[in-house]
Amino acid sequence: MIHFSQVIKRYAGGYEALKNISFEIEDGEMVLLSGHSGAGKSTLLNLIAGIERPTSGTVLVNGQNVGALNRAAIPYLRRNIGLIFQDHKLLFDRSVMNNVRLPLDIAGYSHQDAQKRARAALDRVGLLPKEKLNPIHLSGGEQQRLCIARAIVHRPSILLADEPTGNLDHAYAEDIMDLFESFNQVGVTVVLSTHDEGFLKQRPHRILRLKQGGLSQ
Repeated sequence: MIHFSQVIKRYAGGYEALKNISFEIEDGEMVLLSGHSGAGKSTLLNLIAGIERPTSGTVLVNGQNVGALNRAAIPYLRRNIGLIFQDHKLLFDRSVMNNVRLPLDIAGYSHQDAQKRARAALDRVGLLPKEKLNPIHLSGGEQQRLCIARAIVHRPSILLADEPTGNLDHAYAEDIMDLFESFNQVGVTVVLSTHDEGFLKQRPHRILRLKQGGLSQ
């Protein structure tokens, strides 16, 4: 469960990225975040993941007050969260397999277990035949799938995606959206931001619309 109560996020200089935001997302729900560039979508996702902290108000994730967690507790929070960023953050000096394995290697998984989980994640997104390639040899859509494989390799209960279809053509974007829906169908809570009104009209999920840092109807 994700719960925002009267959340304000203010940056240096007084700019308010989020203004008195309150909502709930139930376990196993898929929610789409809509809004123009600068509306606060990325900030909202960063608050859920503990990348940023609210200036005021409360952010609860699985019963934990994210804003009150100390630094040492944040990695434990993120063990249940998969993150997909706009800029991919892929390592181009490592293979596809090693990009996916990285979170497991950091977490101390054995070589055998990490390899097994990484291969399963790559198979899930259709990239297992390309496990030995460098990410530079993948298409844009395949690089996005690689990011998704890395995000799900530790089997998170929450998946956060920041504009995952923003730089893809329509066919690839449809495939990526179908992939997120398939995760949701097996119980993963999905929160995905998009500015594509076409997807918002086509998909049956609840929409949270952000406008200039506030929720609009």
